Amino acid sequence: MFDVNKIRKDFPILERKIWGDKQLIYLDNAATTQKPKIVIDAIVQYYETYNANIHRGVHKLAEEATAAYENVREKVKKYVSCDSNSEIVFTRNTTESINLLAYSLGESFSEGDEILLTEMEHHSNIVPWYLLRNRKKVNIKFAPITDQYELDYEKLEKLITKKTKVISITHKSNVLGTVNDIKKIAKLAKTNGSILIVDAAQSAPHMKIDFSDLGCDFLAFSSHKMCGPTGVGLLVGKKELFEKMSPFLGGGEMIRKVTFEDFTTNDVPWKFEAGTPNIADVIAFGVALDYIQKIGLDSIYKHEIELTQYALTKLRKFDFLKIYAPADVNKHAGIITFANPVVHPHDIATIVDQEGIAIRAGHHCAQPLMKKLGVSATSRASLYFYNTKDEIDVFIGALQKAFDYFELGACKELKEKVGERISK
Repeated sequence: MFDVNKIRKDFPILERKIWGDKQLIYLDNAATTQKPKIVIDAIVQYYETYNANIHRGVHKLAEEATAAYENVREKVKKYVSCDSNSEIVFTRNTTESINLLAYSLGESFSEGDEILLTEMEHHSNIVPWYLLRNRKKVNIKFAPITDQYELDYEKLEKLITKKTKVISITHKSNVLGTVNDIKKIAKLAKTNGSILIVDAAQSAPHMKIDFSDLGCDFLAFSSHKMCGPTGVGLLVGKKELFEKMSPFLGGGEMIRKVTFEDFTTNDVPWKFEAGTPNIADVIAFGVALDYIQKIGLDSIYKHEIELTQYALTKLRKFDFLKIYAPADVNKHAGIITFANPVVHPHDIATIVDQEGIAIRAGHHCAQPLMKKLGVSATSRASLYFYNTKDEIDVFIGALQKAFDYFELGACKELKEKVGERISK
């Protein structure tokens, strides 16, 4: 049975007081999530009892560390339902995973080849392709979003051509919360012979993902957004594609043999894991996966739907706010982004912080999307399974204080001005 109050006891940081006497309310989970004590303890246990480098040593500690590290690949395989452990590469984060793909896949691309992205992408799924464009003179296209903050699938399909080598798309927008139909896009990519890459940083922590069923070629996500440590990224991909790709980094575990003349690469996945990896945090990530699965992704998703709906009902009483999200809460559960043309999001974030509430304000590493929305920045409250309706109530009260400070609800002319801006 899902018991949020019991779950909260697993997270030491949720007991913290901010500014002396304000109870911490953490609503910045799209940036990073908090860590349960069992994950923190796993890091300590590694360093206290079996700290050693992996793969090369034959002594007891090295064998224990190697087994624990490689066992996490098995856990990831089950979590995303891919075919084998050799389809899982450990990186530092989602950003590095996409950079790896842009570099290694891009080595075989030619001038005039095309990369198709969307207007809702994080910078991490834009800049690596710009770097490839600068190196290989490929063309970058962006599929638009609709007025309902959803992907325009019809226009995306029209942008796909025989030159489209890669379609790289977020599964769930870190700003809009929009969940894209990857299976639909996968069919288009397969028909065209394009490689489909999915940024699952915002979806993997919140919903069940079946890599084989989605039909994509690569899937990238991060440990730190799903109760695990920072510094661990996951890149899941089809083995036959990994085998064709050139390595991203050189040295250490990625080699099989080195001579004075040349080298040969190791097998996949180690071919893409150069040097000593982040052993302790990978092992702790495995504990985080166990923890999430014990709670249950279905329960997590249901709780987030209820919280999001509750928060939206409360937020809509501020009729001067613009909420950037699809109408259907099931399409953006867990992320609520909003703004108004008078008070800067940083001012809102600063004032609610004085009440102990952590939200995000800014462009959320999605400046092209901000331009599309006609704003320079927004406020974002992002939820996870340890958040509660009581916390939402405190958040709404803090927002009221912020808006009262700026007299946002008191001036009729201001309301009219806001209304005119929102209607546009």
